[in-house]
Amino acid sequence: MQIATIQQEIQTARDKGPLREIKIPPCPELLTRLRAAMATAQPDLTEIQAIASADVAMSATLIRVANSPVHMGDGTPCVSVGQALTRLGLDATAELMTGFLIRNAIPVKSPHLQRFWERSAKRATAMRLLAAQIPGLDADLAGIFGLFCHVGMPVLLQAVRGYGATLVEAAARIDRPYVQTEDANHRTNHAVVGALVARAWNLPQPLMAAVRLHHDFTVLNDTELEPGVATLVAAGLLAEQLMRRSESLKPDADWAAHGAQALEWLQVGDAEMDEWADQLLELTDPL
Repeated sequence: MQIATIQQEIQTARDKGPLREIKIPPCPELLTRLRAAMATAQPDLTEIQAIASADVAMSATLIRVANSPVHMGDGTPCVSVGQALTRLGLDATAELMTGFLIRNAIPVKSPHLQRFWERSAKRATAMRLLAAQIPGLDADLAGIFGLFCHVGMPVLLQAVRGYGATLVEAAARIDRPYVQTEDANHRTNHAVVGALVARAWNLPQPLMAAVRLHHDFTVLNDTELEPGVATLVAAGLLAEQLMRRSESLKPDADWAAHGAQALEWLQVGDAEMDEWADQLLELTDPL
């Protein structure tokens, strides 16, 4: 499978299939500006600060995080966006802003998706942690993938009647994968819808493809697919397992079936997993 094939699949589903009636939330203008600013070789810090200051709630979020114990230590409290940016660093600031903007563009107000964005932020942290260790895993794509890979769920919850019940059923069933229950009930699933949102928001094509395929581990044997996409998918599965270990949860069905294959693709061993799980716990414990 190639990215162009995935693009065509998404287009067909949008034009003639079950996605015709699904309303895709528009990409926030500030997110478009932020991604453009971060895409340059030397990001314009003045522009990024201006973007952060354009939304009072986003500014407050950055200052609050910068003043949290994990970042402030014994330092002087930050009182401005510029001070928060300096303390957090450019990449961490951009990731926090991205998460804030996506979260507000696609709100989740349902008991079926409790802690959805909190867990998405934790997954993004895990993916960035892995990107610092795994060759070929792009840090920017990794962080956004962590935030975005399950974004189809809240979109479906808002747009499709009965999807809340499907979430409960899919989580409870052990006889088939999560997305198969979604497909059986609605003729689509959160991976397809998430890829549609990524495409509509003009996010990078490898990211769109990885969101579409993040439950399809046959990609690890697909010689036609761009290696970076398969690496994102494998790292996403590993990030999920690291999260579960940090929360003292049992491995999920995807990890039980495909974890060994993902580790082989990423060339990661048990000792590294143990170390990264501990690091993730240290990074996300305040969450």
